[in-house]
Amino acid sequence: MKALVIGGTLFIGRHLVRRLCAAGHSVTILHRRRGHDLGVDVDELIADRNDPTAVRNALQGKSFDWVFDDVYDWQRGTNAEQVLAAASALDGAVARYVFMSSIAVYGSGIDRREEDPLVGDDFPNPYARNKAATERALFALHNQTGFPVVTLRPPFVYGPENPYYREAFFWDRLEDGRPIIVPGDGRRLMQFVYVEDLVEAAIRAAQNPAAVGQAFNVAHPEPVTQVEFILALAEVAGKKPQLVYLDREWIRATGGSLTTPERLYFGHYLDLEPITEVVDKAQQLLGFQPTPWLDALRETYEWYRQVRPFGKPDYRFEDELIRSASRRPAARQSALHSSGGSV
Repeated sequence: MKALVIGGTLFIGRHLVRRLCAAGHSVTILHRRRGHDLGVDVDELIADRNDPTAVRNALQGKSFDWVFDDVYDWQRGTNAEQVLAAASALDGAVARYVFMSSIAVYGSGIDRREEDPLVGDDFPNPYARNKAATERALFALHNQTGFPVVTLRPPFVYGPENPYYREAFFWDRLEDGRPIIVPGDGRRLMQFVYVEDLVEAAIRAAQNPAAVGQAFNVAHPEPVTQVEFILALAEVAGKKPQLVYLDREWIRATGGSLTTPERLYFGHYLDLEPITEVVDKAQQLLGFQPTPWLDALRETYEWYRQVRPFGKPDYRFEDELIRSASRRPAARQSALHSSGGSV
């Protein structure tokens, strides 16, 4: 098969390109800068996917069996018009267009299903708003022309080469014998998908004719609490965590951030309002079967140990948080206590 991966040089895209090449498919990537390290057999098209004219020009006269649209520009955002530039350029010239959406399209809520409403165009989070608007536009194109789109809605993606400071955030602290700050009671739910499982789901969506015009939730079926996540990471690392529980609102009032590296108090974006999803549809229609949770974490930990991807951490902000919390009057230390791994 001839496959195009839009955004093939980053996390999900790299895994997808390798999997497609290993299966003998002909692979082209579309990205901004000429040159890549994905192997001599991988062709490239050069365009900024946020520039509709450049994308249309790059794709003019091209045809593919499968297109995997995996990229989102976190600095500028990637909106529906920009995605439609690629989709419309390939309308009639592609057998399957697999768009990587997100669980964020639901906004919030527990056990969300594919038929649930998506956030509107006035939703405050631009990432969720752009992904939801893009899904609506792609499915409208499908209804108008039969455009063969499939969308996938993963939650937090983890695995080797993860560019986000998530699982590595905790392994750095476990390896260095550091305390780990837990916001609130640590029971906030999160849901994850292993990058290799997400790639497998994308390929299955490309192969299965029944997937056309459908959205799929793709994740480990069972959400985990923040503390359960830390304990699982500690288990695969063979470490005993030292957990320090701090009031969430106080952490944020003190300057704690989920994105700013020098003020990060928990893994990147891992203290948001919970959104979880049901994955029955992907299991039944795509045959999606995720890798066992601890097995996937072990594979990720082996990669982490080899590369220590984020360098030496700066713990000064966390130290100051813990010192400040210990000096607070007892009435204000609503959730402060230490734990050797039990909630």
